[in-house]
Amino acid sequence: MRKSIFLILCLFLTINMCFSQEVIPLWSDKIPNYQKSNEVETQEKGDILWIENVQEPTLEIYLPTKRNATGKAMVICPGGGYAGLAYDWEGTDIAKWLNAKGIAAFVLKYRLPKSKAIILGHKAPLQDAQRAIRLVRHHSEKWNVLKNQIGIMGFSAGGHLASTLGTHYNEDKNALPSTIDSLSARPDFMVLVYPVITMKSAYTHEGSRNNLLGNKPEQELIDFYSNELHVDKNTPPTFIVHATDDDAVSVTNSLLFYQALEKEKIYSEMHIYPKGGHGFGLAIGQGHLETWVDRLSDWIESLK
Repeated sequence: MRKSIFLILCLFLTINMCFSQEVIPLWSDKIPNYQKSNEVETQEKGDILWIENVQEPTLEIYLPTKRNATGKAMVICPGGGYAGLAYDWEGTDIAKWLNAKGIAAFVLKYRLPKSKAIILGHKAPLQDAQRAIRLVRHHSEKWNVLKNQIGIMGFSAGGHLASTLGTHYNEDKNALPSTIDSLSARPDFMVLVYPVITMKSAYTHEGSRNNLLGNKPEQELIDFYSNELHVDKNTPPTFIVHATDDDAVSVTNSLLFYQALEKEKIYSEMHIYPKGGHGFGLAIGQGHLETWVDRLSDWIESLK
């Protein structure tokens, strides 16, 4: 009887290990722009897993089988208005879909700017996104990834972070001297899903702006984080999707960024759906909106 129980327990543990994902710290040693505090990370599991007060940023690793692997990779930035992270809805669920397409996926649990553990709030998300790209590039051989096929994907405020990385990847103030941090942080392509783009008051998402920059930001910060102003010839190829009836983040955000990409002749594709609102994720069960991931799959396949 004891032997049977032991075998069942071993089987359970084996199955659990097969389906568990590796989570690694983003920073192996000292975290830049960090100070000690009494703050504690919180995770609330309702319809989605909602995370606040991130203390130790991490990457959760999802790898396809080697037989299916395309060599492409994606770092995923969940949204949450820079107040929290919709970690599974716009993170791990997306990673699983990408794996089914042969794409390695890395869910970024990034620091949130209002955390007491951050010295200068607006810098921390970008520092974490830069490090995430560099970390994947550093371990590319281990994770069966091509160094020049690493993208960034973001939803809502995570889309703002992704587009900030795509336009400010060379912003290296406060970076730590190391082999990893000497690598390029430029993503090879970007995917922006109902993204916040601008910090200008006419079209921005006020909650994201206030959380990132404070209630009365200086014009210099507003301009710096209005990413439509910083597109140039080196901005990565970009895929954008948004819904016209998004009453949280105006579709104008995506239009402004696409116009800037078009001006610089950046290889890009944009899909604007009439209905979908905000935060539709994979849009399962939402009619033809659900096909946006098919359009994304086709676009990623077109990247050579």
